Amino acid sequence: MPQVQVNMDDVTITLGNKGVVLKIWDNNDRHIGDLRIGRATVEWMKGRTRDGNGIKLRVYDLIELIEKS
Repeated sequence: MPQVQVNMDDVTITLGNKGVVLKIWDNNDRHIGDLRIGRATVEWMKGRTRDGNGIKLRVYDLIELIEKS
C-alpha cells in the first residue's frame, strides 16, 4: 500500500487512515473545494461536499493520469 508523507523543511508527517484535507481557494478568495489525500486514495470534494461524497481516485491512478499529461 502506498504511503503519503508531507515534508515541510525538517518536519515529516506520516498520514494515518483519515489523511489530510487541503482547502482550495481561487484568486478571488472563493472556496472552490477540498482535496482529501489519504493513504491509498485522493478525493476531490467540489464546493461544500463532505468526505465520502466526492470524486475518488486511487493514488496509483492519479499518478498514471499525471504522467500521461
